[in-house]
Amino acid sequence: MIQTANKKCVKINTEEHSNSAANRINANFLELLESQFPIIDLRNTLKLRSASDFAQKLDIHVNHLNRSVKAINNKPTSVIIRGRILAESKRLLKQTDWNVSEIAYALGFTEVTHFNNFFKKAMNMNPSQFRKSLNENRKHKT
Repeated sequence: MIQTANKKCVKINTEEHSNSAANRINANFLELLESQFPIIDLRNTLKLRSASDFAQKLDIHVNHLNRSVKAINNKPTSVIIRGRILAESKRLLKQTDWNVSEIAYALGFTEVTHFNNFFKKAMNMNPSQFRKSLNENRKHKT
């Protein structure tokens, strides 16, 4: 009976250690992700765009990063990264007069078509249509 209790304590301590490590890795990942935003200058482009980019910067294996982030957020690392890039792309389309190719470049896309496809997949409209819809909404409100 004592042996069973000891095994349970070891298991609980291991889970707590695992959760604290996952929390720390997740916090470091999110801090690193957010440190790239907001993009306010075309000279400062997004450098870290993939889970492997972040893992390399955090000096951990990409699988370890993915497991830790998913354990805390219930979302894969790549989904969190894409969501943040999408949020920034929408902000740039709303708040700047940069053209779509400048925004694509600032967000680290090597081709404007890649950015257009990324945006359209998430928003069901391309970036130009999104910006146009914002302008139309502003006209109707005034």
